[in-house]
Amino acid sequence: MKVGVLTGGGDCPGLNAVIRGVVRKGVQEYDCGFVGFKDGWRGAVEGDTLPLDISAVRGILPRGGTILGSSRTNPFKLENGVRRIKENLAKYEVDALVAIGGEDTLGVAAELYGEYGIPCVGVPKTIDNDLSATDYTFGFDTAVGIATEAIDRLHTTAESHMRVLVVEVMGRHAGWIALHSGLAGGANVILIPEQRFDLDQVCAWVTSRFKASYAPIVVVAEGAMPKDGEMVLKDATTDSFGHVRLSGVGEWLAKEIEARTGKEARTTVLGHIQRGGTPSAFDRWLATRFGLHAIEAVHDGDFGKMVALKGTDIVRVPIADATSKLKTVDPALYREVGVFFG
Repeated sequence: MKVGVLTGGGDCPGLNAVIRGVVRKGVQEYDCGFVGFKDGWRGAVEGDTLPLDISAVRGILPRGGTILGSSRTNPFKLENGVRRIKENLAKYEVDALVAIGGEDTLGVAAELYGEYGIPCVGVPKTIDNDLSATDYTFGFDTAVGIATEAIDRLHTTAESHMRVLVVEVMGRHAGWIALHSGLAGGANVILIPEQRFDLDQVCAWVTSRFKASYAPIVVVAEGAMPKDGEMVLKDATTDSFGHVRLSGVGEWLAKEIEARTGKEARTTVLGHIQRGGTPSAFDRWLATRFGLHAIEAVHDGDFGKMVALKGTDIVRVPIADATSKLKTVDPALYREVGVFFG
């Protein structure tokens, strides 16, 4: 059997660990051959490939990013995109695809399998941890660790100058990074996309913190919105999946807090720092296991499935179930951490 592998969407710590797990087990136990499609679905559409064998994956476990490259290409928005994928799979004699990605990449895989019969197995990747049907996605733990370390460092400079520091983290529709890093980093306010925030309440929490002779840290997810406002956009352009570019809510929030409280406020936008660099030990462990189980699913002919973490077990679930809705923060969980606000 010959297997194609691709990584789509944003880069993420742990992608190389998945590729390594897929190839090592596939070659050693199942005698599979492999071909990597470069830059996600773009490579599959254009036939841009990279040879994958044991030597190609040697030493990549601790490396961030992806040796295959990535893109946000949507083959359904390209002329004859599906037909070209089929032609390239036949050209390279590929019997099945392992698609490693988030909601959009796996959504394409689900449709290619369900509507066109292309054998696909999915691996859940996103730092946002917003894919349903899996307890955790790899990349999330690393992103939370990076954000938490940044918050720890910002506490000292905030208190030295007695100013408000607003930390903007990633999270378009789900506030998992903000919630986890904010709680772990001792933030005084955490704002997430699932719960529209009251700006007056935010300012009251900030003022309360100053009265206790401490400088407040406000953690805000990029997709968080005020009760009487809209999502702050970097610009109005969209990618091939219809997503606009976010970022800017942190700067907007800092200006509002400063104007309303009279306290100096500064913003730190962590941005792509959260998804770069070497993966954490947990993400290496999880990504490796996902890779091992993904190639096992291919070997079993169990297509249209995504490998997922349930407790400590790796299970298989329909890709369509994992992409049908996002996993968002439960309001009860958000209320639970509210005791630390202000």
